[in-house]
Amino acid sequence: MQNSSSRSIFGQIQALAMRSFAGLLAGVMLLLLWVMPAAALTEDQRLMNEVWRIIDRAYVDASFNHQNWWAIREKYLKKNMPDREATYQLMREMLGLLGDPFTRMMNPEQYRSLQTSTSGELTGVGLQIALDADRNVLKVMAPIAGSPAEKAGIQPGDEILEIDGKPTFGISLDEAAGKMRGKIGTVVILKIIHETQPAKEYDLLRARIELNPVTSELRTTEHHRVGYIRLTQFNANAQAEVASAIDALEKQRADRYILDLRNNPGGLLQAGIDIAKLWIDDGTIVYTVNRQGALGAYEATASAVTKDPLVVLVNKGTASASEILAGALQDNERATLIGEKTFGKGLIQSLFDLSDGSGLAVTVARYETPNHNDINKLGITPDRTVELGQVAPQDIGKDADPQYKAAIDFLEAVPNA
Repeated sequence: MQNSSSRSIFGQIQALAMRSFAGLLAGVMLLLLWVMPAAALTEDQRLMNEVWRIIDRAYVDASFNHQNWWAIREKYLKKNMPDREATYQLMREMLGLLGDPFTRMMNPEQYRSLQTSTSGELTGVGLQIALDADRNVLKVMAPIAGSPAEKAGIQPGDEILEIDGKPTFGISLDEAAGKMRGKIGTVVILKIIHETQPAKEYDLLRARIELNPVTSELRTTEHHRVGYIRLTQFNANAQAEVASAIDALEKQRADRYILDLRNNPGGLLQAGIDIAKLWIDDGTIVYTVNRQGALGAYEATASAVTKDPLVVLVNKGTASASEILAGALQDNERATLIGEKTFGKGLIQSLFDLSDGSGLAVTVARYETPNHNDINKLGITPDRTVELGQVAPQDIGKDADPQYKAAIDFLEAVPNA
């Protein structure tokens, strides 16, 4: 028989057990509440959640532009998604909260087009574009060499005000690119302003843009044999073509080099790193910094093809992977940079496939030059500043080109090793 003290202790244990059971039950219910909404998501909501999850895991800024990213998920999953196009628009709206124009969603057609542009050719007017996030202005990074845009005289830094009469304010990069692409032989009208000059309309005939990233030629001066290499984009073929160009020029007994990166808007990060290895035997090529602030480094691998004196030509159309290459060559004292300050894009994007064939470009890291210079929005200052002025496209890389001429003069004065 239990005494009152025993019953009291037993009662406490029983009450504790009941509370524990109640807590367990509440925990199970909470778990069910957590899981059930995911199971009940529509196909469009699942796609929205897919985008949210990629950003949550990969985006470079762990503060998500100082916002509660979980609360944003809850808000956007509740929005009306009557069709896929509406869902895409909501995704773009959600991504816009990050304040990063390079992190963006692309529908299947836009995503295929982006992948094509890094692998071979495209159809359009030949402009590489960027958004000025501070002013929400669409700007020209660089015209592609030989394109309708370059032949018309459009320059890096020009602002695109209208496309076919429609203002570009608030437009996404991929929407703008999509409007400029189109059937060969059709016309697109761009309203553009260059610096302080009045706005001007350009009627551009769309064409097939061949992305042959490398041209090269041996130039004989009074005292030297100068290998001139122009690199216009870092696509999948760039490293192999630069290596082939150097090899051919070496066989022609080149003893000086000019690497022309002007109006090169970048492309594949790895291509920029691999091309740096053709010129640098040892040393750091670039540092990458992720959302945790951790440094990663890409190093030279004793694979330089030549040690001959080198000048790199840069301007405000030199961006992204071009700046990685230029910064590596400058900081390792492998080359002298001549020209104008570069564009200043120091962010690295990765591409993510989405389940419906669309894609996501996400800024996953920023990069620093070997001397730990962060160039994003700052650019790289050349060793010698030379303004280009008004030079016809056909005169680029010739004596009428003052930056090229400055490079030749500099190399002529460099003593033999």
